[in-house]
Amino acid sequence: MQDKNVHIEKTEILSDNWYTLKKVTFNIRKKDGTTEQQSREAYDRGNGAVILLYSKAAGTVILTRQFRLPTFINGNPTGMMIEACAGLLDNDDPEDCIRRETEEETGYKISHIEKIFEAYMSPGSVTEILHFFIAEYLTEMKITDGGGLDDEGENIEVLELSFEEALKMIDSGEMKDAKTIMLLQYLRLKNVL
Repeated sequence: MQDKNVHIEKTEILSDNWYTLKKVTFNIRKKDGTTEQQSREAYDRGNGAVILLYSKAAGTVILTRQFRLPTFINGNPTGMMIEACAGLLDNDDPEDCIRRETEEETGYKISHIEKIFEAYMSPGSVTEILHFFIAEYLTEMKITDGGGLDDEGENIEVLELSFEEALKMIDSGEMKDAKTIMLLQYLRLKNVL
């Protein structure tokens, strides 16, 4: 249900090359009761899901490393990012999506997953809601090498790190991906590992 204090006047498509960039003009009622017209741009890339695989027995987590152009053009000298496995829903249920992405990217076929929360990752400019999951992995769940799909241009390195090493990478600045930091902190706060 739409808020009665916001009324969209006009939506323009600025770009629909990779995803959709829209310019939205809207009227919003302010706290003092007056109405103001504003325009904002919003990037619509669809919703996504992310998962952190962990092993209680080994005290490890599975992460990925891949090139991310936006980080490269904003100061990351290599463009490489260490991240939890993630992907866009592409009209799938979040759980189905993350099972598929886990197998494609990491090579693990996970049996039980747990949804822990969902969040807007950059609500000032991106429409995406990200569904967060965790799952315990066992060595025998590894069915392929992972690495992503060639036809999607993915070139993903699979990393198995100790939980402590992953946490230290946050402190050192080597790990800067927000969704991954949130998941690692969740494991720490909930004493999962």
